[in-house]
Amino acid sequence: MPRRFASSFAASSRCSSMVIEIVFTCQIIYSQCEEEYVVHATASPGAVGQSRLESLERDVGDGAMNEPAGSGVEPMASGHCLCGAVSYEVHGPIRQVWNCHCWRCRRWTGHFMAATGCKSADLRMVSDASLAWHHPADDPNVAYGFCRECGASLFWKVGEGKAHQGDTIAICAGTLDLPSGLHTELAIFTDDAADYHTIDPAVPTRGGE
Repeated sequence: MPRRFASSFAASSRCSSMVIEIVFTCQIIYSQCEEEYVVHATASPGAVGQSRLESLERDVGDGAMNEPAGSGVEPMASGHCLCGAVSYEVHGPIRQVWNCHCWRCRRWTGHFMAATGCKSADLRMVSDASLAWHHPADDPNVAYGFCRECGASLFWKVGEGKAHQGDTIAICAGTLDLPSGLHTELAIFTDDAADYHTIDPAVPTRGGE
């Protein structure tokens, strides 16, 4: 085979190998996304809540939360409700913000729920005399934390037994003191989003049920 044809053939072979590798990688990614979608699409409300918690716990384990600065004596984040009766500090890694558009979060917040999260052990209540928890009758394993004085939405929790006994907790990002140092990294249950709201196309999404 002439040298120039041999060179062209080799280049073509390398290109074909790269294309095959890219296609194979895309197939793997698509399969993973499809599997995750099916889990959300077929789960009951309680199972969906549990899958959210498990996803958050995986993020903590994988280091998806911001690493705490310094010795950990100073809080990583702090926040409070509208009237100030409930205030808190986070002494540990805190997750980036997820926007949840599920019907529960829309009804609870009046919009979508923009939430960060942390380990329950890292959340320290500075003042919680007015903190109350709502457990939906159709899914008592889930709990929504709010201030009984001003009505502000504060926390979301799911776990075995009493919902506030789990390992992780979601925090309504709007209650954080600024600057938070966080950004929105994901929008979930976007299939349930309100029709008046336009979802930012720059934010990755998960459809939901």
